[in-house]
Amino acid sequence: MVKLGEVLKPSENWVPVVPTEKYKLLGLSLEGRGLFIREEKLGSEVSAKYLNKVVPGEFMYSRLFAWKGAFDKAAKDFEGCYVSDEFPAFKPDKGKLDIDFLTCFFKQKSVWTAVEQFCMGVTKASRNRFKEQFFMDFEIPLPSLPEQQRIAGRLAALKGKIDEVKGLRRKQEKEMKNLLLAQYRNIMEGAEWKPMREVAPLVRRPVDLQPNTIYSEVGVRSFGKGVFEKPNINSDELTWQKPYWIKAGDLLMSNIKAWEGAIAAVKKEHDGKVGSHRYLTFLPNPEITSAEFLAFHFMTDEGNLKLSEASPGSADRNRTLNTKIILNTLVPVPDMALQQDFLQLQSKTTALKAAQAGQLAALEGLFPGVLEKAFRGEW
Repeated sequence: MVKLGEVLKPSENWVPVVPTEKYKLLGLSLEGRGLFIREEKLGSEVSAKYLNKVVPGEFMYSRLFAWKGAFDKAAKDFEGCYVSDEFPAFKPDKGKLDIDFLTCFFKQKSVWTAVEQFCMGVTKASRNRFKEQFFMDFEIPLPSLPEQQRIAGRLAALKGKIDEVKGLRRKQEKEMKNLLLAQYRNIMEGAEWKPMREVAPLVRRPVDLQPNTIYSEVGVRSFGKGVFEKPNINSDELTWQKPYWIKAGDLLMSNIKAWEGAIAAVKKEHDGKVGSHRYLTFLPNPEITSAEFLAFHFMTDEGNLKLSEASPGSADRNRTLNTKIILNTLVPVPDMALQQDFLQLQSKTTALKAAQAGQLAALEGLFPGVLEKAFRGEW
């Protein structure tokens, strides 16, 4: 066991902040996800008088969020960037410590738990700082330099394979999205367009609240991420809220986030739940269209533009969906057989993405266990 102060030295490349110069400022993601460029500011916009210039190959951490795994090595990509004094930087003794080994070591959840014991402050979220004196006194198991390099090399190779798979998954998802869009364009040729009020009129089903009754509530996420379940609500605790029934087959929209893609088709698992007055339910005519098809349409560039036009206002929270405008908006109504073929293709791609996501999650889940084994000398 070796104290970090025996193999690391503070790196202080402080430079005075010049009001007219621009500075790329770094942040550190939680849970070992590493450094990122947070923002670029003029010196006149920076509150600090001095900034620490980042040197590639140095080790850094966030004093405020060390207990949440905010550690990383500065890669070459971050040369010329800067950090405040909340991000201490350290130079390794290259004859004793491999910086990649140290970076891998600080990706372990068990290490973050150990670090938390030395954090000082009133609350975790605001003042739970890991001071440099505790970092320098922190002990790590340090095998020989060749063994450090072997462990770091094997972990990097495994991480590289996982990243390669993630890259392939992203490429496949893009290809599937393009396939769906191409199919959508095909069935749009010659399609009839009708006002939303004729295709899927607005239907409101007020809940007749019963005393001391629990209701299951749902909402809809932005960017087409679907319906989600909220905590159950007790009728006796409601004040200004006005819940409405939601049924399978509804097209559900957030009246304040529709422009941001907060729109989804309601599935069977959410039938009979309630939504706040902020969520609008449109009931498609099953003889000419479906909620699934309309939801896809509104997530295309053309459809999203119509949602934006129906949501006037400048501030996010004030961009309320104008029901009169959206009900007069024209939507495509292709032949039902073509719609059904399209939805079958969409269902298959959705199932494939879900399967791939499960496989990727399992693969990523291997890494934390391998980390622990590696630093126990079992891998």
